[in-house]
Amino acid sequence: MRLSVYVAVLLSMLTSMIDARAAELTHVSVGMTNSATDVGFFIADSKNYFRDEGISVDFITFDSAARMIAQFGAHNLDVGAGGLSAGLYNAVARGIDIRIVADKNSTPLGRPSQKLLIRRDLVESGRYKTLRDLKGMKIATSAPGSAAMGTLVKILDAGGLTQKDVDEVYMSFSQMVIALANGAVDAAFPAEPQATQAIKSGAYKAVSDDEIYPNHQISGVLFSGAFIAKNPDLARRFLKAYIRGVRDHNDSLVDGQFSGPQGDEVVSILTRYSLVKDPAVHRSFVLSAINPDGAIDVPSMKEDLRIFKQAGLIEGQIEVEQAVDTSFLKSVISELGPYHSHHTP
Repeated sequence: MRLSVYVAVLLSMLTSMIDARAAELTHVSVGMTNSATDVGFFIADSKNYFRDEGISVDFITFDSAARMIAQFGAHNLDVGAGGLSAGLYNAVARGIDIRIVADKNSTPLGRPSQKLLIRRDLVESGRYKTLRDLKGMKIATSAPGSAAMGTLVKILDAGGLTQKDVDEVYMSFSQMVIALANGAVDAAFPAEPQATQAIKSGAYKAVSDDEIYPNHQISGVLFSGAFIAKNPDLARRFLKAYIRGVRDHNDSLVDGQFSGPQGDEVVSILTRYSLVKDPAVHRSFVLSAINPDGAIDVPSMKEDLRIFKQAGLIEGQIEVEQAVDTSFLKSVISELGPYHSHHTP
């Protein structure tokens, strides 16, 4: 009887300790588009890196990063993860305090983020042969003035075209797969893993963004000014957990694809967290790059902003530097040290 009482007391104490620890966790809301490049957040949550920093996260899915801006302005979102859009720069120009603090993905050669896909019937009929044949086509992108716009402008330019030569429509990446399959659009520009899903369904890959716009800073990690001001150390700890997750992701890759036991673990995490539940899909494409030191490519961001301004999408005066804050990243890398791959072939 004494043993059972002792066990009961011990269990009660353990439960109280667990409840107390959970109560100590600070809640952070994280907006994301739930694409493959959100993997750093997924790993950090799955492997308790956020919890190690005293953080609990609430992942909120948006169909594009542009949709997160209003939530930042209303102080309903602490962190965002997505494309660096015209809407983001406009928000900063209007005084909404949003900071780009780290990389979420970019496109060095051989590591594409998005692919321009054409309906297979248009290729087989001869309607599409080269990029010049995009003229008059209905092309789906995620949102007006998204980061993909910079790439699309360069694709059209390579075909001797401008945005006025095509009919742009906007939808989520998942909707693009369906729209290509049912003929609702002629072409689309989805991210992975939806691009591979569409190709498996018969879509034709015209060009990848790394080929047409190498080292393009597609998306970033965004902090709200209110989140930073309220608890800058919490912001630093959040970014530390994220960078640990990104580094695990990089360790799991060989030539941009998952390989070996570490790859198995990350594929399992992606399958559990992402909208795509088939592990084979996650293994079937080369992932775009996520810098393990969080570094962002400012020159490509300036080029995108130039394109947005030229298209008349920017309201007010804004430069890239006004939206960038690398102080948290510098602190995190100073603590963790520069990345060294732990990959074992």
